[in-house]
Formats: sequence, C-alpha cells, structure tokens
Amino acid sequence: MLNLVTTPQNLDERFRDAVSALRPPDSGRAPEDPVRDGAGLTGTQARDLFDAQLTSRHLDLAARWLRSFNEGFHTTGSSGHEGNAAVAAVLRGDDPALLHHRSAAFYCVRAANSPADPATDRGRRLEEAARDILRGVVASVRDPITGGRDRILGNPALHLIPALSGGGGHLPRAAGLAHALTRPGVTAWPDDAIVVATFGDGAAGRAPGIAALDVAGRIESAGRPMPLLLICEDDTPGPETWTAQVLRGRPGLRYSSADGCDLAAVHDAVTEAAGFVRTERRPAVLHLSTVRLLGQAGDPEPDEIDRDPLTVTARLLVAAGLYTPDEVLTRYDEVGWQVRKAAEEVLGEPKLASLGEVAATLAPRRPQRVTDAVTEAAGQARLLPDRRPEHAGPLTLAQTIGATLADALATDPSMLVFGPATIRGGRFGVTAGLRDADRVFDSPPDTTTILGLALGAGTAGLLPVAELDGLADLYGGLEQLRAEAATMGHLSSGAYRNPMVLRVPGLAQPFGAGGHQLNDNTVAALRDIPGLVVAVPARAADAAPMLRACLAAAVVDGTVSVFLEPVALYQTRDLYQQGDNEWLAPYPAPGEWAEDHVPIGRARTYGLGTAQDLTIVTYGNGVRMSLRVAAQLAADGYGSRVVDLRWLNPLPTADLVREAGVTGRVLIVDETRRSGGVGEGVLAALVDGSFVGSVRRVAAADTPVPLGPAAQHVLVGEDAITQGAHTLLAR
Repeated sequence: MLNLVTTPQNLDERFRDAVSALRPPDSGRAPEDPVRDGAGLTGTQARDLFDAQLTSRHLDLAARWLRSFNEGFHTTGSSGHEGNAAVAAVLRGDDPALLHHRSAAFYCVRAANSPADPATDRGRRLEEAARDILRGVVASVRDPITGGRDRILGNPALHLIPALSGGGGHLPRAAGLAHALTRPGVTAWPDDAIVVATFGDGAAGRAPGIAALDVAGRIESAGRPMPLLLICEDDTPGPETWTAQVLRGRPGLRYSSADGCDLAAVHDAVTEAAGFVRTERRPAVLHLSTVRLLGQAGDPEPDEIDRDPLTVTARLLVAAGLYTPDEVLTRYDEVGWQVRKAAEEVLGEPKLASLGEVAATLAPRRPQRVTDAVTEAAGQARLLPDRRPEHAGPLTLAQTIGATLADALATDPSMLVFGPATIRGGRFGVTAGLRDADRVFDSPPDTTTILGLALGAGTAGLLPVAELDGLADLYGGLEQLRAEAATMGHLSSGAYRNPMVLRVPGLAQPFGAGGHQLNDNTVAALRDIPGLVVAVPARAADAAPMLRACLAAAVVDGTVSVFLEPVALYQTRDLYQQGDNEWLAPYPAPGEWAEDHVPIGRARTYGLGTAQDLTIVTYGNGVRMSLRVAAQLAADGYGSRVVDLRWLNPLPTADLVREAGVTGRVLIVDETRRSGGVGEGVLAALVDGSFVGSVRRVAAADTPVPLGPAAQHVLVGEDAITQGAHTLLAR
C-alpha cells in the first residue's frame, strides 16, 4: 500500500498513535547523562533538539494550513528530515552552511543556539525562527533572507548562505567556498571554520553534485586544504542505495553514514565527521538515511512510517525517562499552538507592493563609484615597475586583455585568475605570462566546476576571473549562472553577493574553423538572465577599459559579468588593408584610465563620411566588417555611423535610439542567429524608443555553424552588409 501518509491529518494521527503506545521505563536517566548508553547526546540536548524537530514538523502543517486559503505560497517541507537538528547542534554557529530545502530543523537549532541576543531565552529564539520560516511561506517583506521574493532557508546573521537552485546546484559553490576559505584576505569566518552543505540523494547523480564531489576530491588529492563537510540526506528506501555506493566510492573524500532518523546516531556521526574536517582541513561526506513524509506521490511504505524522526526521538526520550508519553503529546501540542500563533501573526505582515520593490536588489548599478574604483586602481598601477605594457607599442585584442589582467592582479590582492590550462595561457594564449603561484591556477575543464570555484570565491569576498574554453562550454553551467550567480544579491536582499568576471572566448570564426563547437554564435540564453552583464569588446582600444569596468563593478556592486571575447579578432591587426595595423591600439597608461573609462551600457559610435545617411548597429566581429563596408560607402558618397553596442546586456538603448534618429535609416548587423538573436532586442529597443525610420536586419541563419567554407552560407559577411546598406539607402 502506497501513499498512506498523504495528508497532515494522517501524519498527525500516526504520531499520536505511536507515542501513545510507548511505555515508560521503571527508572530513568538524569538529564545531564547520555540519552542512551554509548551516545554523546545528553538528555537535556535531546529535549532541546526535540523542540526544534517539533517546530519543524508544525511548520510543515502550518504551511499547508496557510495554503488551504491562499495565504501560503510554498508547501515543500522538512517532514522526515528532522534529524538534521542534530547536525546543527554539533556544528558551530560561525560555520557557513548552505542548506537544502528540507532543513527547517537545522535552521531552528542554529537560530535557537545563536548568541546574537543573550537576553532572549532559547524558547523565544526558537519561536522567532519559526516566524522567519513562515515569513518565507507567506512572502512577507520581513523574511530575513529574500525580503518576500521567495521561500529559501538562509540568514546572514546565522551564517546560512541561501541555496538558490535545486538539484544540488549549491554544492559547487560550497566546494568553491571551502577552497577559498583558507586563502589570505578571507575574514568573514574564523580560520578554523568549515563549510557545510546539505543535499538530497537526487543531487548526488546530477551534474552540480558530481562536479562538487569531483573537485573536492581533486583539491584534497593535490594537498590543498578543503574544509568541506557534505551531508547527503537520502530518503530512498533500502539499506544499500545507489547513492550510498556512489558516495562511498568517491576518491579523496572520507565517507561515513548513519541513520538520519535517529537523533543520537546523527549527533555522534556529525561530531566525528565535523571534527575530522575541522582538524585535518580535508573533505568528508556523511550519508544519512532519512524518510520523506508529506511529500509527493509514491511516498513512504508503511514500514518507513515507523522511522518518522519525531516518533524515533519520542521513543528515545521516553525510554530514557525524560518524558512520559503524555508529556510528549503535551509538548507536541504546545509547540503546535505556538507555530499556529506565529502563522497567524505573519499573515498581517506587508508584502512587496510594486515592481520597484521587487527589483530593488537586482543588479545594483552605481556608475560613479565604479568610475572612482577605476581611478583608484590607476593610482595603484602608477606604483608598479617601469616595465609596463604601454611601452610595448600597439597591441592586439588578446594582448590587451592579458595586459589588463596582469595590471589587475598587481593592484588587487583579492583577485584570482583560473580556468583550464590558465598557467599555459588558456586555449588561446591570452593568460600567458600571468604569474602568481597562488592566485593564478589551473582548474578542471568542467564548466560547473569552474563556476562553482568562482561562486565560492566571490561569496568569500574574493574577485574571481574565470575562463571557459569557449561559448559552447557555457551552456552546461547556465543554471548556475542564472540561479546561483546572477540572483544571489537579489534573493538575499543584498546580504550576499558573488562578484565575478567570466571570460568566454566565443562568437564565430568566418571560415568555419573547428565546426559548431568552436563557433557557437548564440547568446540568447545570456541575455535572458536578469542582472547579468554581457560585454563584447571588438578591438583592443575598448578591451582594456571595458574589462576594467567589469572588474570595478564586481568589486563595487557585486556584478556578475560575462566578458565575451571574439576569437576571430584576438590576433587581428589590420582593418582596411593589409599592413595598416588599424585594429591594434596602444595600451593606455594608468594616467589615461579615468579618461578612457567605458561605463557599462554605453555604446561607441564611429563616423565615416558625412555620417548622416545610414546608421549601422553591430558588435563583435560585425564592427570590423561594418567599418570596412562603411568606408566603401563613404567612397561612394554615403556617410555612415557605425554603432558598436559593446554591451549586449544591458543594451545601450539611449545611445542606440539617439544614433538611429540622426539618419532615420538603421541597418542591424547581428552575427547571432536571426531567431532569438541580439537583433531582436535592438529592434524592440527602437520600437520602444519611438523610432519611426527604416530598419533592416542582417543576421546569421538559424542553423549551427558548419565546418569549413560552408560556414559562409550561414554567417554574416561583408557582401550581405553591403547589400543591406544599399537597400536602405535606396529608400
């Protein structure tokens, strides 16, 4: 028989029946003694943790009660996982923890143990913890982490970092944070703190979970500190689950297991595992067998009902003589009344009342402070040795990016540069010559791992600059970029952030070298992520100021930027004719940084001829092609304005509309695909800006880029740009 526990009433009745059937012992234990022979958990601790377990259970019941009259908006609860109360009891309150969604009991214990307000007794702190969780359920603006934007278990005052994505998406961040925790300059947590992350059994088989387990083992095997405790709460029935086999076989990770429904067993297992991680600074995984109650279809079999953690703890307390069955039920009802009262109280709390309030914490932009940060970095760069890139003559795009990274490393001790083969220069040699034994390092090539290391470093207060092999590699990590990276500040009300610059070589090469994997030409998924900055430097003259703007915005505002570098232009030297070196640019000296600064979201316009007949809007590879076409048009007597967008998110809408209005004719040259491409966003911006002139679009075809010369049938070329321009000019 399946689904015997499908309603709160069923669960409540079964708990009462199980407790009523218990029989007290002839003699009991003292509260300060172990709650049972051989256990490290005392009777007093067990009673305190039982209160947290009861609170967690009644929070689930209250969420369903609120949902029954449309005042609650989240009912995924923690029933069956209340054993994680003992996990919180063993850990220190200043150990950063990332909790999966069935961790209400953990939250309650950490809040109750918090010394933040010694004048408030434990019971009051537990009640306030219940209120905090219910605030998330009812979308109250007083929710301590999201401010009413979602229901997530997090609280900066309790060192609880919100886990923003499902399926273990927070685990790579946890591994990255543990990797960063021992680095100089990380001061948010004590030197002996450990990072804790809880997750469900499903996450162990998903990409983020696999990546986190892999990188933790790799770093440990390399002899670097990795103070990470991963706790898997496995509610799959059976003594030897697939998850157990997977976790036990992970190289570099110490494995242990326990009955996650048995409070005393969990307490002892966590004490041992956490002690190992804290002392050895090495990773460990603790596998707890739990049970899912009040879940989805296909819930526990009858024999699993007997493993209800509340029933198991009640049995433990009654067997120790610390409670009678009647006292257990009385306490159960008392806590239930307190939680229901808290639920009624939070109902009246205010909700987010406008779009402005909803978006207030999404991607803050403080351009003047970013400008000031660039100026400050220039002042520090002036103190560097005389052998500087501005003395090397004109540089290519790739050389300029490398020089800018070198300057940033020299002026910002919190910066890390990493990616596949970074020490050897990366796939295209851009990072060749960067030297810092601790802050420039190679990472595994897996995108999820790279993003996890960056997310953890950013959470720790460092400035990660990570590189992927190419644009096609990005899509394996889009969920992390969307949920874990770009929305951290938004869904933590600004309490947490993960500044990051993600360098991505990409966009298509005109002769189809490498096929579709190396010539991915779509950025639609990136532009769809709220708050994410997408920068595309087309030439060396823009690369340095744009990269410095991204770095400064990361430091000032916690901005997450994708710095998309056109591979085809990395080593390009000439613009109009061979040997003219017009695509090169001298590297700016520090004294010029403030003057050359490129604010995020500002375009660059080139005027050719009279610049009054046609506006060409483009970016990346399209800039060079459009300038060449515009030069030919000028020779024929037509003046053009070539607008290099430079920023694909946010689009430079004001610059775009202004330059379009000058000529009344707009040719959009978009090297991404016609469907879902950047050109669609440009068209929408023109419409929203009340542009009433003529518009034509040249874009890549809706097909992957083929290998070799066939690519020219798919990609935008100068002939198509010329034809589009003449069509507009004829109107």
